[in-house]
Amino acid sequence: MFTCSAARPWRALWRSAAPLAFAFSTATAQSVKPDSTAQADSARRVEGVLVRAIRGGGLVPIAQKTIERAAIVQRHFGQDVPLLLQGATPSLIAHTETGTPWGYSYLRLRGMDQTRINITIDGVPLNDPEDQVLYFANFADLMSNVRSVQVQRGVGTSSAGTASFAGSINFETMPVAQAQAGGNLQLQAGSFGSQRVSASFHSGLTDQRFALYGRAGALRTIGYRRHSGVEGRSAVLGAGWFGDHDIIKLTLLAGLLADTLSYVGATRDELASDRRFNPLDPGEDDRFTQQLVALSHTRIFSGETSLSTTVYRNSAAGSYDFFALPDRYRYNLQHWWYGVTSAVNADRGAWQLNAGVNANTYERSHRAYLEPSTQFYDNTGHKDDASAFAKVSYGTGRTRWFADLQGRWARFDYEPDAAAGIEARSKSWHFFNPKAGVTHQVTPSLGLFASLGRTSREPARNDLFAGEDDLNSTNASQLGDFSRIRPEWVRDLEVGLTLTRPSVDLSANLYSMDFTNDIARIGAPTASGAILRRNVGSSYRRGIEVDATWRGVPRLMLAGNATWSTNRIRSFIDSSGATPTTRRNVAPLLTPRLLSTQRADFSVSPRLAVGVEGRYQSRAFLDNTSRADRVLPAFYVADATVRMTVARYEVTLRAANITDRQAFGSGSVSADGTVRYFVLPPRSLFVTAGLTW
Repeated sequence: MFTCSAARPWRALWRSAAPLAFAFSTATAQSVKPDSTAQADSARRVEGVLVRAIRGGGLVPIAQKTIERAAIVQRHFGQDVPLLLQGATPSLIAHTETGTPWGYSYLRLRGMDQTRINITIDGVPLNDPEDQVLYFANFADLMSNVRSVQVQRGVGTSSAGTASFAGSINFETMPVAQAQAGGNLQLQAGSFGSQRVSASFHSGLTDQRFALYGRAGALRTIGYRRHSGVEGRSAVLGAGWFGDHDIIKLTLLAGLLADTLSYVGATRDELASDRRFNPLDPGEDDRFTQQLVALSHTRIFSGETSLSTTVYRNSAAGSYDFFALPDRYRYNLQHWWYGVTSAVNADRGAWQLNAGVNANTYERSHRAYLEPSTQFYDNTGHKDDASAFAKVSYGTGRTRWFADLQGRWARFDYEPDAAAGIEARSKSWHFFNPKAGVTHQVTPSLGLFASLGRTSREPARNDLFAGEDDLNSTNASQLGDFSRIRPEWVRDLEVGLTLTRPSVDLSANLYSMDFTNDIARIGAPTASGAILRRNVGSSYRRGIEVDATWRGVPRLMLAGNATWSTNRIRSFIDSSGATPTTRRNVAPLLTPRLLSTQRADFSVSPRLAVGVEGRYQSRAFLDNTSRADRVLPAFYVADATVRMTVARYEVTLRAANITDRQAFGSGSVSADGTVRYFVLPPRSLFVTAGLTW
């Protein structure tokens, strides 16, 4: 059984960090030659070629928010990615299973889950091809290694991998090329027995034009909920050679997650007697490792034209437990994923081109055992994916026209267990995803934009299997063949404005997303208790998003964002109950009408800064019935930060839920109608000490 004891000393935690720790002691300051800064700046710009191709350059007519490194540092204290992004961008909500900032965490964008959000890092797709999801917890403390992250809302611009259905999140890692050597060390302790250590180094750009960057880290917590401890380790290494016209870069990213499971919420009665209640057995464990290796080559043909190609391998393996006492089951997953992605950027006067291709092949084995050694099944899923896009913009006067065309092909093959009693089966899909828009610069500080786009998405394995992990003769007839669930598609209209002035930054947009064949949990329960997923004929999500920053008073910054939306499924037949019921104009699950974040940062002195952030989320329904007894209540929480900097040293105090509000971050409704909730943690405090050189 995995346990997480707060008594482990810092030395042991540091030893567990990662194999990059040895390099930390080698990072020492070096003198800087006069031209080294310019060389490093130029190299860093070239490193981001693939990122630029996905983001589409400057005046792209989409709803987006780019969070730069300075803002990441301000918000970051080691929390999982969805918790950091929550509040930093409109229309994004997040929660964790453990009731702490670590462990399995989930985000929703405009009310849609992670399987509908395209996620990339340096242009390399991260969504698991089979289930189209990324478990951020596998890469603990990922944001320590991120230079910037852009969140695109709506269909956005074309990317590699899973469809950008609700939006996309693309990460740009820390640049390898730096003008000089240096490093950073962070030690953290706090509530719930939390401990974190993180160390980084960068070699600087040498005379031979080589550069290295690395970070290793480890974190642990006993969790807020009962027996929900988490332990994570991570390591990143970047190495590059930066010539006059060519760059070769190697990136290694590795992570490990081990925890005691808490993926089931608690009922109100259970929470009334114990706010920390976890219905799962303390012996149910989870342990996964994941690695990403990417080798890229970038060629500069001229000052405005470049081509970058990356080959990558993504792999993961691990197991988790399920107890139905006295029986104990263990499920094992292991995948291998190979791919190549390539992009070209070219500027020719008024014309700008970003074009790219991606192809990958994927295999994942699924095994289940009755412990200790009886095997139930061993099946394999295969997924192949290929896509190409071209983004072209043309500027005339104050107006820039934009077109984005993507073609995509995907194929899923299921290889059943030898004793399953069914034949292998497969399904392929072809998609064409067009987008077009325009931006107009009314004044140097005021811009307007409008865009219309369409994106299609194939069902994930979990959609096809209704939550089952094995398809065999006992359930194949009920689940049907792979044509039972049709692809879903969305038409997205975005209209907005941006205002940039010395004291004010403002962006606001209206959106209308109209869906056809939306895939939802509206079917009858299967024999195992899972709910069949079926296509909803028609649904929509419409709203207004605002994001603003004000700096009108010296040393004070006020910022905030808000989303108001109306969201409806027009009509469907609900087969989840004993009698099929026609439901009309119901709200999609976990889609609040109003979200709002307010932030105030004040620099008391050059060495001392304080900040307060509040977050409001209106009520949301926990399933697609709009029943009053299946509601996630509205809540408001506030966090505070105090940061003190003296020379190379920094101390940060982060207080979460300072009003000690008892609220729920998310919830669910099981097939038998039981309503369960995931709690927000109570008032908590985290202290981080940092050293930079």
